[in-house]
Amino acid sequence: MTASSLPLTPAADLARDNPVRFPNESAEYRAARTALLAEEIELRRHIERVAAQRRALPPGGPVTGRYSFMTENGPSDFAGLFGDHQTLGLYSYMFGPQRERPCPMCTNLLGAWEGNALDIAQRMSLVVVATSPLDRLIAWKEERGWKNLRMATDLDGAYSRDYFGLAPDGSEIPSFNIFTRRDGTLRHFWSGEMTGQTADPGQDPRGAPDPGPMWAILDQTPEGRGADWYPKLAY
Repeated sequence: MTASSLPLTPAADLARDNPVRFPNESAEYRAARTALLAEEIELRRHIERVAAQRRALPPGGPVTGRYSFMTENGPSDFAGLFGDHQTLGLYSYMFGPQRERPCPMCTNLLGAWEGNALDIAQRMSLVVVATSPLDRLIAWKEERGWKNLRMATDLDGAYSRDYFGLAPDGSEIPSFNIFTRRDGTLRHFWSGEMTGQTADPGQDPRGAPDPGPMWAILDQTPEGRGADWYPKLAY
């Protein structure tokens, strides 16, 4: 029997038996918090079910495009971005040559990923791709103090167009794609497909789980994410 097939104690029972109590809390607070804890346990379980469903996806489409990149180590084809890994994640950074400065939201996300880049690199190859020239990406990386994120230029934009980093009208999209290398075949595995068309009323389009840890922190506050502010490149 695998861990995923073991019988689960009902979330309501786990929440009821939770021993945590805080100073001076009311009975009303504890009842509401226990009900919330049961929902949080169910959410954790649902996240794991979704992750398992993602891992079980059938093979995606083979990568057949002749994509060319300029990396910090020189020119690279698509396969070269994998390095020694069997899995590759490519984040399409909204920082094309038409922009004076990059997207603040992308930058906020990548700033958090920078702190985990060396840990992530133990499991997979992670590369940030943009259509700006590499020297511009490196200059920005140095300005931000990033040391571990790997940057690459999509030299002709072909990858970005095929994998939704660029819309047909040339506008940029912050896409994140996962690719695999199994049995010598490069395949697309998964991409975040939540767009404006999938957004719920009153919410910015976002995936789930959200890859940005800032939002996870704000979701745990009474003010929530807020609707009247936006991350900045400088404060």
